[in-house]
Order: sequence, then structure tokens, then C-alpha cells
Amino acid sequence: MILTEISENLQKGKAKIVAELVQKAIDEGIPASQILDEGLLAGMSVIGVKFKNNEVYVPEVLIAARAMNAGVALLKPLLASSGVKAKGKACIGTVKGDLHDIGKNLVKMMIEGKGIEVIDLGTDVEPSRFIETAINENCQLICCSALLTTTMGAIGDVVKAAEAAGIREKTKIMIGGAPVTQSFCDQIGADAYTPDAATAAEVALEFCEKMLAQ
Repeated sequence: MILTEISENLQKGKAKIVAELVQKAIDEGIPASQILDEGLLAGMSVIGVKFKNNEVYVPEVLIAARAMNAGVALLKPLLASSGVKAKGKACIGTVKGDLHDIGKNLVKMMIEGKGIEVIDLGTDVEPSRFIETAINENCQLICCSALLTTTMGAIGDVVKAAEAAGIREKTKIMIGGAPVTQSFCDQIGADAYTPDAATAAEVALEFCEKMLAQ
């Protein structure tokens, strides 16, 4: 089955073959949403589980994500024209004063691997920028990363800014990064702390499904 082939080649990070197989599946008349769900997202989901279990590492995740993006690029126009919507929308960034981006990029890829649209704000992001993006783009999630103990406080500023803007009802705040803990999450009133990228993606999908079902 071609969708299984897409999934398997994606897991091996073979971007060129994934793109060729996706095109072949499109030509065979398989619906774009099915190619996305049963081919690309299915493969990325396997990578997510393996990453969580330390069976694959960051480089493998990066090349798998690159292969996924090669396939998604071909499907995007078809998904849009058939009215298939993303499973939710998130904005992600590393907080003000912090320039680390490897962890953030990994979380972004994993969340995209669940079929959620992600707006990447980059690093050193002001609290107001998270909030403006969430409002303007109608995001269900704000994902904040901090890699330094000195920048962790800025995550609290994002939560406060979201409260001040009155968007806490419809926007969940997810946080992560090396120094971040569950007790810190509770203390600042964020919605979820996850210890790794694969778990972050699972939680993100749960939040989006719940919020879009309301």
C-alpha cells in the first residue's frame, strides 16, 4: 500500500522518495486528507513514539520532519481547496532574553506532525508578541520555551499578559525547557508543562481537539 510506503520512507528521512510517493498517491486519486493522515502523520507519529523511548534522536527527527514537509508542500493546495482544516493552531517561541532554539524547533516539528498549524515566532520573543499573534491568528495554543533559569520568569510574564488581554479562556499556554518544572508551571498558572517534544505534541493535540469541539 502506497500510504504505508510513504510512512516508512518518512521514518527513514527520505524526503525525495516521500515527495515522489505523495505525488504518485495524488495521481492515483487518493484524497489529500487520507495521504496526510495515513501516510505523513502516521509516519511522524511513529517517530514521535521512538523519540520518546530514546530509540531515535534529534538528527533522525529533523530528517523525518524534513521528509514530512516535502510531502505536505504537495498536499497543501489540495487540502485548502477541499476545505480540510488544520487540527488547530499554535504559536511557539523562545521567551525574551533567551536565544536557544533547538528544543523549540523540535517541539514545533512534533506539533506539526500531529496536523496542527504552527506559527514560529523565533527566539527572544516579547510577551506582547505571543499575545498579539495568538489574537490575530486565532491560536488555541501559546507554546513558550526557556532554556535558562534567568529567562524562566519571562514565561510568567506571558501568562500575565494573556490574562490582561482576556484570552485565557480560549488560549492554552504550554511551557517547556531544561530548567522548567511542573511546580513552576503550577506557580505561574500555565496550562501544561511537558518534559519532551513528543509529549508536548500529544498534549497540544488534546488541547486543540477539546477547544475546537466546544
